[in-house]
Amino acid sequence: MANALVLLAAGFEELEAVTVIDLLRRGGIEVVSAGLEAGAIIGSRGIRVLADTTLEAVGEAAFDLLVLPGGQPGTRNLLADERVTAWVRRMTAAGAWVAAICAAPSVLAAAGVLDGRRATSFPGSLAAFPAVHSVGQAVVEDGSFITSRGPGTAIDFALHLIERLAGRARRDEVAAGLQRDPT
Repeated sequence: MANALVLLAAGFEELEAVTVIDLLRRGGIEVVSAGLEAGAIIGSRGIRVLADTTLEAVGEAAFDLLVLPGGQPGTRNLLADERVTAWVRRMTAAGAWVAAICAAPSVLAAAGVLDGRRATSFPGSLAAFPAVHSVGQAVVEDGSFITSRGPGTAIDFALHLIERLAGRARRDEVAAGLQRDPT
């Protein structure tokens, strides 16, 4: 079974984090949510979430996918934590999937792993990184990196992640259960 690590920093965007965790689990993917600190983590809209564990407790565990939800000040908190940068670089070096949504692709760009690659983000979040080819699509995959624009694209983002980890049939099965209008 594929597995994923979702990092939660204070001020994360709740819709992005919870949607990804929920849909990946529906897709049969083992998800570990890890807070940068112990205890409840308060999102950007004041919702308290209790992560499965802490980033420190995760140690050197192996994952098939690393996911960084955006939001503010969550993204700034991810950027300020050297452990997050180390995880991004380690997962990249291992050839694992690395995904970020909303403002969080800036964390990947700051780590230098998106140089010369196509990526999307919340408008303006990649402006300080001219080496990244910023595009306006809802979800962008370039190599082992998957990026998405924001809360409104969270379902599409999560379904894309399921497809990469569990296949198109599993993605379609999860999508069908959501009862979304296909248009």
